[in-house]
Amino acid sequence: MSAPTSFDVIILGTGPAGLQAAVHAARRKATVLVLGQIQQSSLYKAHIDNYFSLFKISGEELLRRGMEQVTQAGAVCREESVTGIEAHEAGFGVRTDAAAAYVGKSLVLATGSKRNRLGVPGEKELLGKGVSYCVDCDGFFFKGRDVCVVGSESAAVDGVLTLTRYAGRVHWVCDAPPPAGPQRERVDASGAIIHQRLGVEAVEGVDQVTGVRLSDGTRLAVEAVFIELGAKGVLELATPLGVMLDESMTFIQTDRQQQTSVPGVFAAGDICGMPWQLAKAVGEGCIAGIGAAGHARQRGRRGPG
Repeated sequence: MSAPTSFDVIILGTGPAGLQAAVHAARRKATVLVLGQIQQSSLYKAHIDNYFSLFKISGEELLRRGMEQVTQAGAVCREESVTGIEAHEAGFGVRTDAAAAYVGKSLVLATGSKRNRLGVPGEKELLGKGVSYCVDCDGFFFKGRDVCVVGSESAAVDGVLTLTRYAGRVHWVCDAPPPAGPQRERVDASGAIIHQRLGVEAVEGVDQVTGVRLSDGTRLAVEAVFIELGAKGVLELATPLGVMLDESMTFIQTDRQQQTSVPGVFAAGDICGMPWQLAKAVGEGCIAGIGAAGHARQRGRRGPG
């Protein structure tokens, strides 16, 4: 492998957090490399109607505009997947699936978090067409319509309570006994229909969700399926650096400057935890980009070490 290419800031992730970080870092005269594909962002197939000044824009369009803004700011973007990160005398070494090697004085982790999936027929095909992994993101689009929430943990409970405020009939499918407590009491009082100890066998529909089939053969006629199984963080690449995680060992801990426990490593967006919202990701990306550029500038003055 040839000698690694050096940058001031390397950003992992092309979602809203990563792209915003790139814009702010590049405008501070830092050399910036962005790694990833916008198609991998959870925003790509979402529909946005709750972000300041934007009305009903698709996630795909928003990300493509963001990528144009990033390149105009002077950042380098490469559609490569990261296979490894390690400490380097000049900062942080990054390896990719394209057999490329890079070194950055600062690192921004903005890879998002993978949503746990059901793995049933129709789930993948109808993503963005009624299948969603975020009630807060997409629930409002189904005002007055019959919907279904799948999951047994607190994320599903929150989703059910949110949807009962504006959806039509709300079905809650949970393969384990729902957690007891005040929230469960609120669900019972909300009128949501609970299907206990059942799973989803398939999501039905062609161009739009029309229903779900449960493990006992029951069919629910719904127009949306919200899969709230929690999230599995994409942290395997970060933990070898010694980056501290939260108590659940799922998300990265940061301070108010989006700095992690490792100097020079910043994190932003879904990888830092809930709420999974565009506004949060953009704000954290802004702060992380500014911080990463500043750290790279200071490191450049100090030299290696």
